[in-house]
Amino acid sequence: MASNIGMMDSAYFVGRNEILTWINNCLQLNLSRIEEAASGAVQCQMIDMTYPGAVPMHKVNFDAKTEYDMIQNYKVLQDVFNKLKIEKHIEVNRLVKGRTLDNLEFLQWLKRYCDSVNGGIMNENYNPVERRCKGVKGGVVMKGCQKAAKSLQTHNIHSPGSCDPVEPRSKPGKNGVTSRGHSSGEIQALSKEITELKLSVDLLEKERDFYFAKLRDIEIFCQMPELEELPMAAAIKMILYAADAKESALAEAQEYIYQSKNTTNVEDENEE
Repeated sequence: MASNIGMMDSAYFVGRNEILTWINNCLQLNLSRIEEAASGAVQCQMIDMTYPGAVPMHKVNFDAKTEYDMIQNYKVLQDVFNKLKIEKHIEVNRLVKGRTLDNLEFLQWLKRYCDSVNGGIMNENYNPVERRCKGVKGGVVMKGCQKAAKSLQTHNIHSPGSCDPVEPRSKPGKNGVTSRGHSSGEIQALSKEITELKLSVDLLEKERDFYFAKLRDIEIFCQMPELEELPMAAAIKMILYAADAKESALAEAQEYIYQSKNTTNVEDENEE
């Protein structure tokens, strides 16, 4: 079971477009941005589709707009994870901020997990619209599930990390030329290029965060009381804290180790 997936697993290299297509096809939604799923309602329903009836949908608020309401959704999801023995801690405080990278990473994990359970096959007997109607707001069953779906698309429009609103498309004129003087082919090519660039940025940010976390672990390890005074730990910290990016601190760290070793040898000889 894919409840524990390493950061370099292929699951984390699935693009945002594929994630959005997966959500929209499975739940009959029309999300266009990853941040629109930050409320936790989508994640609850994905687990509900994977394990029919496992999620108390009457507790899921599809109209959640405030962080408080979103947190309640994630509490429901974490409770379900615990009951199903899914070993996954949800970083709620990061997800409710609506940042793209945090939510994309969680949805990438979720897709991988759901696919590992159902083999990537959609549950044709599952009615997502009917299940969404069981969601509540303020203790009352929501009226009109379309309103809930619309809410999912709009609640994060002003959240930090949200993408700028997409500019309305110009209507094509003769020969596929828009009122702005660009052919539909050019627009499609540019849109594709933008999508690829955004994906590249996401992958680079993920790789940066991965190696930063490793360096942070090394720093914490070297700060342990048992190791902090050792020459090796001090040399490692020289490299970590080097201020000049143009020159490598490796030579300085090696010289420090060499001098420390000589000092130790001299002290040993004196004691003898």
